[in-house]
Amino acid sequence: MNGNGKANPRETAWRVFANELNTSTLEIKATEEKMPSYVVSPLGAKINRVLVAGTLTEKANSGTPEEPLWRGRIQDVNGQFFLNVGRYQPDAMAAMADLEPPCFVAAVGRVRTYTTDDGRTFVSVRPERIIRIDESTLNEWLLDTAQSAWARLKWMKQVVSLPDAKVPDLIKMGMSPVQAEGMLYALDNYGEMPDSSVYLKTIQNALRRLLPEKDVDFGFPEGMQDMPDEIDIDGDESGGAVNHGQMEDIVLSLLEELDTDGKGAPRDELERRAEAEGISAIELEEISNILMDKGLVYEPNLRYLKLI
Repeated sequence: MNGNGKANPRETAWRVFANELNTSTLEIKATEEKMPSYVVSPLGAKINRVLVAGTLTEKANSGTPEEPLWRGRIQDVNGQFFLNVGRYQPDAMAAMADLEPPCFVAAVGRVRTYTTDDGRTFVSVRPERIIRIDESTLNEWLLDTAQSAWARLKWMKQVVSLPDAKVPDLIKMGMSPVQAEGMLYALDNYGEMPDSSVYLKTIQNALRRLLPEKDVDFGFPEGMQDMPDEIDIDGDESGGAVNHGQMEDIVLSLLEELDTDGKGAPRDELERRAEAEGISAIELEEISNILMDKGLVYEPNLRYLKLI
C-alpha cells in the first residue's frame, strides 16, 4: 500500500512466447521488502508479470483434495508455459479445478525461477487469474505477442551496434526506462549476439497460424546482423489507438457503474460486461494496465478493480 492507503501500481504484464520466457536465466532479486523481483529475457524483457495464452494441454493436482496444488502446461506456437497454482492464487485455483484440457486459455501472473544444483534454470508462471478463451482471442494474443517480440528484436539489433550506450541513450532512441534497463541487462549477461532465428521462427509460426492462406517464410538468418529490417506485422497503428481510447472510456464507465458498494467493480462481472461491449478478456487486461499506469484505477485486491 502507498501513503494514501491505495495499492501500489501493478507491474505491466508482458507478452512473451514460451521459448523466450523459458530461456530466461537472469533474475534481478528485490533488495527491499515488498519490492518486485524480475526475470530478464535474452531479448531484454524485464519481466515481473506475464500474460500468456495457448492450449491448456494437461493439468494435475500434486497436492490434496483439501489443499490442491495445480500444475499445468499451456502450449503456444513453439513451446510450453509451465503453471503452478496454489492456495495463494484462489481465483486461479478455482478456475484450474473447472478447466478440462485441451482448451484455449489465457493466464496472467508472476514469473518464478528455480535453479537446480547443476545450474539449470526453470521458469514457471504463478497465475493470478486463468480463463478459458476462444480462438479469436487466442489469435489476438498471438498477434500482440508477435509484435512485441519483433519490437524487441529490432531494438536489440540497434543496441548491439552501440557498445557504450547507457539507459539515457536508449530512452532518447524511444525506449521506456524499463525497456532500456532490460535491454542493457540482457546484453551484459547473455552476450551481444542472440540468435535471432530462434525468435523469428516463433514469429513465423504465429503468422502462419494467423494467415494460413499466406506462404509465410522468413528464411532464418545466422545472427542479428543478418536480420531483416522490416516485417509487416505492425498493423494499423492509428486505428488501434482510436480503439484503445474508446475501450478505455467504456471500461471507466463500467467501473463506475459496477462499483455499487464502494469496494470496486468485481472482476468477473467486469469481464462479462466488457465482453458484451466487444472487449475481449485480453483487451480488458491490457486496458486495465493502461488505466493503472495512468493512475486512474487500482486493484484493492485481485478480485476487484476500482476507480481512483
